[in-house]
Amino acid sequence: MILLSGIASVEDAEPLLAALIDQPGCAIDVTGLDRAHLAIVQLLCAAGRPLVSKPGEGFLRDLPAIGLIQISPR
Repeated sequence: MILLSGIASVEDAEPLLAALIDQPGCAIDVTGLDRAHLAIVQLLCAAGRPLVSKPGEGFLRDLPAIGLIQISPR
């Protein structure tokens, strides 16, 4: 599982892309993610992977396009 937490800045986009390539099919845990740069959000949407999170927490609470992302309850 790929884990994102805290504040994901634009500098985190390249390592996230590398992790997505190295771990195909792996879910992404965003439970501890508070904020994410748009580049991170774009990678999450493009990856098409399930996001694991507690409903209504952190980053997902404020994401307007939440309907575009599949979320698995934690």
